[in-house]
Amino acid sequence: MRRFSVGEKWIHRTFGVLMLVCFATAAMLYFDFLSTAIGHRQTISTIHFFSGLLLPVPIIVGLLASRDFRRDVSRLNRFAPTDWQWLRSSQRRMVQFAVGKFNAGQKLNSAFVLGTVIVLLVTGLMLRYFGFFADSTRTGATFVHDAFAFALVIVSIGHIGMAWADPGARRGLRTGYVTEEWAQSEHPAWASAVSSANDDSQ
Repeated sequence: MRRFSVGEKWIHRTFGVLMLVCFATAAMLYFDFLSTAIGHRQTISTIHFFSGLLLPVPIIVGLLASRDFRRDVSRLNRFAPTDWQWLRSSQRRMVQFAVGKFNAGQKLNSAFVLGTVIVLLVTGLMLRYFGFFADSTRTGATFVHDAFAFALVIVSIGHIGMAWADPGARRGLRTGYVTEEWAQSEHPAWASAVSSANDDSQ
């Protein structure tokens, strides 16, 4: 079953690569032992700034150029009653809910990542062009930037860990296709909708 288009796969990959560059360069700037060992602090700072500045670009391009991406963004932005049931359940792996293309955890993750990227972008610009702001404002921006960055690292590690534990999901991101068995098990409402659409088109 087709889960993601070629454009969606490249949006996800480009965003992921830019995020990893941001994490790596941030670590080099934040931890003294890495900063001392690697050196070239100004170069690392420039790479960090521009990779962060480019983070929204894949999303913007996707919204402008990919109908599939826009459709999935719309799905991610809608919380159905089933999503609340899924979140409240402690046995979501044992009970099959009528989950659509994205489950509630994926929807919350995407919202958190997008919101955090916006906060990091704004505070990053404030720190880059610090001359326009008072000392107290810069201090606050630094704290917010660091706190949100640490939170994003933790959430990203969890996101990667859950993807690593699910070969079917990884296959969907790598190839764009998933097996019908995986779709029926993890996202039954979406699988049924795709099957019905395929039957109607035949």
